[in-house]
Amino acid sequence: MTIPVRNLSRIPIDGRHRQMLIDGEWRDALSGRSFETRNPATGAVIGTVPQADAKDIDLAVAAARHAFEGPWSRFKPYERQLLLLKIADVMERHWEELALSDTTDMGMPITRTLANKNRVLGMLRFYAGMATSIHGHTIGNSLPGEIVSYTRKEPVGVVGAIIPWNAPTAASIWKIGPALATGCTIILKPSEEAPLTPLLIADLMLEAGVPPGVVNVVTGTGTEAGAPLAAHMDVDKVVFTGSTATGQAILRASAANMKRVSLELGGKSPVIVCADADIERAVPVVAMSVFANSGQICIAGSRLFVERPIHDEFIEQVAAYAAKLKLGDGADPETEIGPLISPRQVERVSDFIEDGTREGATLVTGGQRITEGALGAGNFMTPGVFSGVTDSMRIAREEIFGPIISALPFDTLDEAVKRGNDTPYGLGAGVFTRDIGKAHQLANRLRAGSVWVNTYHAIDPAVPFGGYKMSGYGREGGAEHLDEFLNTKGVWIRTD
Repeated sequence: MTIPVRNLSRIPIDGRHRQMLIDGEWRDALSGRSFETRNPATGAVIGTVPQADAKDIDLAVAAARHAFEGPWSRFKPYERQLLLLKIADVMERHWEELALSDTTDMGMPITRTLANKNRVLGMLRFYAGMATSIHGHTIGNSLPGEIVSYTRKEPVGVVGAIIPWNAPTAASIWKIGPALATGCTIILKPSEEAPLTPLLIADLMLEAGVPPGVVNVVTGTGTEAGAPLAAHMDVDKVVFTGSTATGQAILRASAANMKRVSLELGGKSPVIVCADADIERAVPVVAMSVFANSGQICIAGSRLFVERPIHDEFIEQVAAYAAKLKLGDGADPETEIGPLISPRQVERVSDFIEDGTREGATLVTGGQRITEGALGAGNFMTPGVFSGVTDSMRIAREEIFGPIISALPFDTLDEAVKRGNDTPYGLGAGVFTRDIGKAHQLANRLRAGSVWVNTYHAIDPAVPFGGYKMSGYGREGGAEHLDEFLNTKGVWIRTD
């Protein structure tokens, strides 16, 4: 497939050094250090970026604070709306570059990165619409005398945003969009595993006319850059997507200045397939609920509960579907399953597979690392399906973040709900049934932030997304998302 890119020099394919954006200027780390980033499909170095530390974070936070209290504070809602719309237009013009950048940076197949266009641009335009609808309320009070009381919605201030590597473009905009819509400023710290696309987005922000200091993108490790950002005393809010363990560390770091925190963390989502489900339609959706993006999705439906009368047949069909998926470099338009992000992630997934087998589960298909041939230099693993899984096994308890399904039979809906909810996580859940009564009952009883019925992975800017329990708190999407970036102030005026 030939992609008609407009500026090939922006795309991370040539191994050159790229700088980070602070206060509208391209900078290296003050220490002069940098690190390599690699194409996970080939192992080739595709670029180097600055390895920022606490001193660079201080610069970025100071720039964001200056912008928040200076020129940016005078932007009217309508002006913020126009800026967001312009960002959307600029990103639309350069979408092929962004898609290829994502594919090269972290391995997602180009067909998927191109298809993310409507979602990402839709987010920007949704937030643009919301920018002019932020308002408080006039509230009648019961105090004696003539006192008017009302509320104001005000931007929380300087936002530190830390994102994972599994969807750089979407994750970046999911943080930047609501910050700009509400009048906040932001420091974005991308994952060290996939830092190049966020730097391309920073370039497009400048092209769209985002004022200096309003959006800053700082690259570095979680320890040296992410942790100082989360703990910084002049950061008013942290938004984070990633592992539960890191989310807990961020929450602890927030205590020093009681900064606001939003966390979208891990998951171990149950998918419940009832005996009356349309099997032909359910199989590919269930399979890709996990195998999409090589299982590197927080909402992956990795615990597959299938009603016993159809269990064996359904698992056989899912395994057959998995075996036919085409693995390859994400830049190949025929590729359906790309690589895992790194050799370390391959080792992690391999450990889970070994534990599953040792604990007595049967690997029906896949779960093999590819070490030879054209894909041998990359981080490829064949999509795997386990049967004979019990609820106590590690593969059924912990988030794998790889292309592995654990299948478990069930006999009653009560049992499916109890076992589905028996997890510390609560990010997503799936239900497949042709009975509308069962659909509503299961949707009501499953403790998860999103429940999909006869579909999966449906996400829209207008619909809130987030977790229960140890999958975090706060919402992304919908009006609730902007509330995460706003403070509510009560105002009292005596008029007599």
